[in-house]
Amino acid sequence: MNSVKLCIKRAFDIVASFLALVFFSPIIIIISILIYIKHGKPIFFRQPRLGYKGKPFIIYKFRTMTEDCDDRGERLPDEKRLTRLGKFLRSTTLDELPELFNVLKGDMSAVGPRPLLVEYQDYYTSEEWRRHQMLPGMAGPVLSEGRNTLSWEEKFERDVWYVDNWSLWLDFKIIIRTAFKVIKREGVSAKGHATMPRFAGKQEDGCQE
Repeated sequence: MNSVKLCIKRAFDIVASFLALVFFSPIIIIISILIYIKHGKPIFFRQPRLGYKGKPFIIYKFRTMTEDCDDRGERLPDEKRLTRLGKFLRSTTLDELPELFNVLKGDMSAVGPRPLLVEYQDYYTSEEWRRHQMLPGMAGPVLSEGRNTLSWEEKFERDVWYVDNWSLWLDFKIIIRTAFKVIKREGVSAKGHATMPRFAGKQEDGCQE
């Protein structure tokens, strides 16, 4: 993507994220209070993710899990640490509202490939890595077309297609489609998982997010 298009997309992100933060600020405050009452500190979940050109950044979300461990001191599986409040936040995608700060900062875009774990960086093929040629997004082609019901291969195909075919009109359509998916609470979890299986590259068959 050339510099002019990147500037246009960034300008849209600044305006959109600022207005969204103003609009959602009462909800963000209420959720923060509920998490503090139910989960205690910290309120926000912070985690390194791969961003533009593969540069790591810290993503912000509302915390949806406890820190519970087993007798050996190891973290319990996600499905056992996910709380009732956490399930609601995830099913409604409200847990991702703090990502608006990432968009305003420039770590993310309103629309783009979803940012994935840093530990996945060695598993991408050269074609799949092209998804990092744009800022990661809150909404995106994967969220608007199936989310966690898609295989990893299907997700990466959509991400790369988005990079090659980006336009403001495409972003607008993806935002609308994603909004409908969120309202319907579709594709939040892969079958049999609280979230989704981990990505381990093509050397392991059947891996899905």
